[in-house]
Amino acid sequence: MIDLSTIRDLVAIAGVFIGLTYYIMNLREVRHNRRITLTTSMLQHFMTGEGYREILDLMSLQWDSVEDFMNKYDHRVDRDNAARRMALWNTCNTIGSLYREGMLDLKTIYTSSEDIIFIVWNKFKPIIEYYRGTDYSDNAYEDFEYLAKELERAGYVSGRYIPNK
Repeated sequence: MIDLSTIRDLVAIAGVFIGLTYYIMNLREVRHNRRITLTTSMLQHFMTGEGYREILDLMSLQWDSVEDFMNKYDHRVDRDNAARRMALWNTCNTIGSLYREGMLDLKTIYTSSEDIIFIVWNKFKPIIEYYRGTDYSDNAYEDFEYLAKELERAGYVSGRYIPNK
């Protein structure tokens, strides 16, 4: 026969188990909500009219060579353009870093940005590589580069973009 103290102990154990289960479920929900908030805030650049205007302005830049770019758009020549460009590059780099750490997934990134990250990387790749050898560290924007390559590898790139010439 089960005595009262055994029943009390079983109820206490069940209570701890239920509490722990509730805590884990709650923690998962909090993490899910944080991920949604993080995703929304990081991808805002690609989801607003102002963000798209910035991207379109940057994508309309034309240059014939790295030297031509430096003469027209380098931060020593056009600080406003450089600030807008760096904001976009930094956003893409941060998204790439969050993807590497598993905080964002490729499908979500692609759904909110389509080919933009890949296109921006390919347009500015020679410029970023030049800056890596001069003004920036050797691994500057490596998460941006990694993300663009991962989007392409996973088949999330339409392939319709022709780089700037």
